Amino acid sequence: MAGADDFAAYLKQVRAHRAELRDAVRRVDDALAAPIARGGAWRTSVAVALSELSRDFEDHIHLTERPGGLYDSATATNPRLAARAEQLVGEHVGLRAAIKACVVSYAEAPDDADLADLRESATTLVGELVRHRQRGGDLVYEAYAVDIGGEG
Repeated sequence: MAGADDFAAYLKQVRAHRAELRDAVRRVDDALAAPIARGGAWRTSVAVALSELSRDFEDHIHLTERPGGLYDSATATNPRLAARAEQLVGEHVGLRAAIKACVVSYAEAPDDADLADLRESATTLVGELVRHRQRGGDLVYEAYAVDIGGEG
């Protein structure tokens, strides 16, 4: 029974972190939605939100990929989900790189002439993160018939 209690506590941690990551993505989206005409101030607010997102995404990777973590447990419970778990791990590589590239772009861009391009790349990233989150929630639901949170 201790194993079930430990896993229930772990799922509670996953839910809490999932909400934090959702909020971090929302903060980036909100910063992107602000008027681009604010120039450097707009760039700075997006850069701050992206930096926070980067930290939260690293926590997400640790929480889901660690030995005995969400993906290991899901595939142990239901081996047919292994390919989907591996896909999510693979997405982490690309998403981590995309987040880092956005953070660097916002921090190091030489002037405000590229703001529309910066906004487009970060907006694309937000969409990719939302879809990744959906696929992760679907995997957990299929493995455990547990909804880890999709509420807004």
